[in-house]
Amino acid sequence: MEANKTLNTLFVTLFRSIMSIEQKALISGEFKDITMNDMHVIEAIECGEPRPSSVVAKRLSVTMGTLTKSIDRLSRTGYVLRERSEEDKRLVLLSLTEKGKRAYAHHMKFHEEMIQAAMGQFNKQEEGILIHSLQGLVDYFNSHKKG
Repeated sequence: MEANKTLNTLFVTLFRSIMSIEQKALISGEFKDITMNDMHVIEAIECGEPRPSSVVAKRLSVTMGTLTKSIDRLSRTGYVLRERSEEDKRLVLLSLTEKGKRAYAHHMKFHEEMIQAAMGQFNKQEEGILIHSLQGLVDYFNSHKKG
């Protein structure tokens, strides 16, 4: 039972620490006009070809109404471009502006640095064990998300 209590404390502390550090690192300077939720919408849109809004909403596990509110704000602040598909006028396509692409790169750089710092303390075998263990947790959470 003591291990369960310790693991719970570690998970909660880790989650809160990542959220706090991510907030301070990402929502600053040029990007202080958006929220962490906005940054995650930018991450879901990604760089490259425009994505249908329904695909972005599904990636984020949010309703179209919730996504629309975020896209309205991100369009106003110059991060996201919203346009109708030429082939199917019912489809709303989302893409990142240059400012949105800079925010995306800023976010990805944060994650790369975080992973490098965390993994630097493990040898290859420990790395494999950690990845396997975390995949098990992801699978567990995904099974509960669907049900």
